[in-house]
Amino acid sequence: MGGDARWDSRSWDAYTDAHVSGKSTDRIFTSRGMKDAYDPAKIGLRESRDSAISPNSTAISLFLDVTGSMGMLAEKMMRGDLNTTASELQKRAPVSDPQIMIGAVGDAECDTSPLQLTQWESSTVLAKQTTELFLEGGGGANAGESYLLPHVFLSRKSEMDCWTKRGRKGFLVTIGDEPVLERVTRAQAIKFLGVQLEHDLSSEECILQASERFELLHIVVAQGNGCAGGRRDRVVSQWNRLLPQRTIVLDDHTKLAETIVSAIQVIEGAGKDSVAASWDDRTTALVVANAVSSLAGRSAPKGIRRIGR
Repeated sequence: MGGDARWDSRSWDAYTDAHVSGKSTDRIFTSRGMKDAYDPAKIGLRESRDSAISPNSTAISLFLDVTGSMGMLAEKMMRGDLNTTASELQKRAPVSDPQIMIGAVGDAECDTSPLQLTQWESSTVLAKQTTELFLEGGGGANAGESYLLPHVFLSRKSEMDCWTKRGRKGFLVTIGDEPVLERVTRAQAIKFLGVQLEHDLSSEECILQASERFELLHIVVAQGNGCAGGRRDRVVSQWNRLLPQRTIVLDDHTKLAETIVSAIQVIEGAGKDSVAASWDDRTTALVVANAVSSLAGRSAPKGIRRIGR
């Protein structure tokens, strides 16, 4: 919970100059196991709270697939995307006082650490937390990743002033190239989240419960191995079924930060054409235009309804 300072690109530059620039991925992300501070099973509650500097906080959660080739997403975050995302959200102001959480997602059927998550932060202290995440690089041949673990965790072990004080949902964005594993089991929830479930949760139940307090979005990274060899249609079709009008297909992962910012703008009511055109680089504008073309605004997308927790 860090709303006592604002994002400062100079602080970002100082941190990355010292800890990122010219370094390999292994030297940027030095953890060789999950730290207790980011272990969902050992976290009692994640909080996004108002402060004097952030009096109207908005919780934004970005969960990156860190299995296999998708580890590039976390590396790219630390080589500039995190600064672009935070700085552009601050400048464009589609939401008030953004507080960002970064999460790492793996495979609960194969990995030792299938979910990790930082605090929600409004300042560049988030950079250090992000580099302390463990890039397990696992996953398996089970045709999916555990993208729904964040939904189960945040629907049960989070509090946000944007919701409790103002009735405004936070944002929960998952990013990766694979299909989603179809359920979160009771055993997985206890082991990896420290959450007691009455029964296994289907993918639809996970989505419905998280949608009570979060605007949900999934970004399919079409350049990933999970979408190779004709598998892209299957991945996109599955996500469109789960998140109609909230599934983005990103054809160029180098435009991830701009796509995240643009998607939040569109969900908050900005016009898709004007959002795409606002990026000076023509290639970025085209990628963004394609990515946000099917997005719906803040009103609940078709197929998502509120249910009791």
